[in-house]
Amino acid sequence: MVTNYDLDNFADTNKKADAKGEKKPLMSVPLSRKNRTKKQFRFWSIGEGLDFVFLLAIAGILIIGLIMMFSASYPYAYHRYGNSYYFITRQILFAGIGLAAMFGVSYFDYHHLHFWAPIALGTAWLLMLIVLFLPQGGDPDAPKRWLKIGGFGIQASEVCKFALILFFANWGSIYYKKMHTIKYGVMPALGVLLVTGILLYAEPHYSGIVICLLIVAVMLFLSGLPIKYFIAAGVLVSVIVSLMAVTGKLTYAMSRLDGWGQALEYTTNEMWQTTWQTRNSLYAIGSGGLWGLGFGQSRQKYLYLPEPQNDFVFAIVCEELGLIGALIILALFAFLVYRGIHICKGAKDMFGRLLGVGLMAQIGLQVVLNILVITDWLPNTGISLPFFSYGGSSLIMLLAQMGIVLNISRTANIQKE
Repeated sequence: MVTNYDLDNFADTNKKADAKGEKKPLMSVPLSRKNRTKKQFRFWSIGEGLDFVFLLAIAGILIIGLIMMFSASYPYAYHRYGNSYYFITRQILFAGIGLAAMFGVSYFDYHHLHFWAPIALGTAWLLMLIVLFLPQGGDPDAPKRWLKIGGFGIQASEVCKFALILFFANWGSIYYKKMHTIKYGVMPALGVLLVTGILLYAEPHYSGIVICLLIVAVMLFLSGLPIKYFIAAGVLVSVIVSLMAVTGKLTYAMSRLDGWGQALEYTTNEMWQTTWQTRNSLYAIGSGGLWGLGFGQSRQKYLYLPEPQNDFVFAIVCEELGLIGALIILALFAFLVYRGIHICKGAKDMFGRLLGVGLMAQIGLQVVLNILVITDWLPNTGISLPFFSYGGSSLIMLLAQMGIVLNISRTANIQKE
């Protein structure tokens, strides 16, 4: 699909080239098979055009994540399943599927995603609607977030995060000149957020609501939505949350707020139980000190910190590798996000820039939010750490999204040639 932005930008570039007597550039849209040159056919060569620095950053984080997830998970895996390798073998399988998806997607011209943007969002909404009617492990009160297929589960909200980025990248690239208006900038965002928020609230999945809200805010900001609308949206969200809290519509969320910021305060037995996970996370972080206890030497993972392979895996990282090791890993995450944004800034169309930067922003947001949760700066709301926390749908989706960024780098390099 060719957007109005692409046509306008292409026409302007050609006019400038004619005025200077320069060669006219090729337009960055999918080429038909008849119009591809032999040089452009090399697009399908293994590794050609990939940003290997970005690829190495992904590989480094993925390998470290697998190693640390195994170190954090094997006591709990043995206690629950009688197999210390239960989580790591499955996570390696997920990583293999994700890597295959990443390299496959890196060959798929991202411009075709214009067509799939509304379909992806509709599919995500459908999945979130379906899970509301499915049993979740036999517990009628359990959050309804998983679509079980065989022995594996798909978390619908993971698909929704990507779908939101894709939808607003497509929308922003088409209507970028009209994003300052209520009709094209505000109303579509409110409509999409309303449907998404209702479905996530019904699960309930409040951390998903927060992440999706922040993702949409980033995409709208990148698309040129004026700041005044963000201020108005902040006031509106505050009013809605306050009304829901007063009327008792946020019971599940309020239970998560109990004990927030009080993990180390010994008050009542009820508070002691409520803050158990966060308190042991702080114990793990504090006992790691500057250099850590050593790889595999964590004490909190021995059934003190519940399910340490999930959202609190970085607490075990801090305990075993210390502050120095934790900072190195965070620096690697920062470099990954920086490199990804740098790549996407080189895309020749707004759709590529919005899509790539949005995907990297999701990783950055989740890393920051996860660190704030395990250090008790935010309530314990279940935000996973990308590439580290156990979970198939999250890891596969993240690696596939990195394939899109690699595709942007591949396409940009070919255009330069």
